[in-house]
Amino acid sequence: MSANAAFRAGQYDLALQEAAGERSADAHALRARVILAKVMCSGREPDIAALKQALAAAEAALKLDEGHGEGRLQKAIALSLLTRPMNLSEANDSGYGPKARVLAEAVLEDDPANHYALGFLAVWHVEVHRRGGTLGAAVMGASLTTARANYAEAVRLAPQDAGLRWQWARALAAYDPKKYHAEIAAELEEALAIDPQTDLDRVMQGRAAELLEVVESRKPREIEKTAQAML
Repeated sequence: MSANAAFRAGQYDLALQEAAGERSADAHALRARVILAKVMCSGREPDIAALKQALAAAEAALKLDEGHGEGRLQKAIALSLLTRPMNLSEANDSGYGPKARVLAEAVLEDDPANHYALGFLAVWHVEVHRRGGTLGAAVMGASLTTARANYAEAVRLAPQDAGLRWQWARALAAYDPKKYHAEIAAELEEALAIDPQTDLDRVMQGRAAELLEVVESRKPREIEKTAQAML
């Protein structure tokens, strides 16, 4: 089984074994992607050591090819996850938050149809608003209008990506579940209606089902707390 096939099947340790002998930029970026998928599927708060391993793999890809799209995107995701326990000020001071945005935007400059980068940026803008409020968002240059434009384009390009819809719904639920209640429920239902293409898709759909139950039965504060605790 190839490393990519093992990744799609959710056999992450096998995928890492299969990719271990190759030192190309593609292989390093795939290792970063596999490690991050394993972190996302763990059901626990992200392990910092694992995130740093993913970051190192992505940086190894970029050392070989500084414009490598997948390497830049996986580095952005790793940096973003490293900011998860931080408040907005800490994330800004660390440099991780701004760097993640710059990396994803650079991917889009080279590949405007990269729906992963569009989805990442859509969530990034919402997360900055959630953490920093209007003032913090202004300082960081975050915009809900931009978030919506990025997400709309991502969905247009990849309407059958369950993870894309899950992450957008989760971000909105963590930000303002009362205001966006109907949209959150609709996006979660869309995520659940998609035929999953990878094991990671199935995991994301499981979380979508879990959050949808909370959205339909709990108060906004409980929805918010649940969404904030999820990946």
